[in-house]
Amino acid sequence: MKIKTQAVAGTLESSDAQVMILPNSSGLKITLDSSVYDQYGKHIIALAEQTAKTLQLEDATVKIVDKGALDCTIKARIETAFYRAIDQQSGLPWEVL
Repeated sequence: MKIKTQAVAGTLESSDAQVMILPNSSGLKITLDSSVYDQYGKHIIALAEQTAKTLQLEDATVKIVDKGALDCTIKARIETAFYRAIDQQSGLPWEVL
């Protein structure tokens, strides 16, 4: 899916994550800044990669700033930023999400 614009979802509050998606012409790139990186960094990156694959997100940079968010929160933030980045506000595929 082609990213139209930069988009952000989430906050920098405790137990949340902020996700920014930007266009990138050289494939998918995921960066992570996390307060629990040593313990869960690999898991969070794998979750982000799987979520991006499900959304067919390609040619984008996904920047995640995690403040101890649960998996469901990180996934929801990625999905929200993605749909904002492709400017889709209606007809969301809820059954897939």
